[in-house]
Amino acid sequence: MSAAAALGLWVHEHDLLHVAVPSTASRLPSHGMRLHSSTPPIAVARTAVEEPLINVLFHVARCVPRLHALAVWESALRAGVASAEELVHVRWRSTRAAELAGVVTHLSHSGVETVFRELMSSIGVIVRQQVWIDGHPLDGVIGELLAIQLDGFAHHSSASDRRRDLRADARLALRGYTTLRFDYQQVLFDQPYVISTVMTAMAQGLHVGRRR
Repeated sequence: MSAAAALGLWVHEHDLLHVAVPSTASRLPSHGMRLHSSTPPIAVARTAVEEPLINVLFHVARCVPRLHALAVWESALRAGVASAEELVHVRWRSTRAAELAGVVTHLSHSGVETVFRELMSSIGVIVRQQVWIDGHPLDGVIGELLAIQLDGFAHHSSASDRRRDLRADARLALRGYTTLRFDYQQVLFDQPYVISTVMTAMAQGLHVGRRR
């Protein structure tokens, strides 16, 4: 994850330095760090101090929960440093990495969007991503009329950002949509609340209501 962050990819909060070592390395002290002892797809010199992107994605896939790993992988596509076509043809030597290569998409504009989409998928709810309504993009739509907007970690840095969101919500309401907004902390750390809110909205039929 530290290598992914250094490459400018989206990462979940972490507090450990991650160090890749050869699978044949002797036992090393690991206080304050997480060691990755494995054989990644790309061989690197013994004196190398950085891993190539493919190897970083390999280690991420094996190191962190699938949900967060997928968010990192999709951020690589979003940043234009990898492509889905390239990733699917890599010989990963990892079941988890190979699985991620088969499902990664470019639709998420942030790691929060990836985590939300997969969270909904885990309860059988399909989220259509990057839907354009009246010339403006929505992070997601559930059913016909349940709009989803997701705010990143550094969202609302100014009053103008807040006013922009209020205008967007009003515009959607006038077109018959119900908007649910969740922020970084909720999607990453309060997932029961997010699930409960979406399921309650669907139980009320807000995703299939008739447009006025």
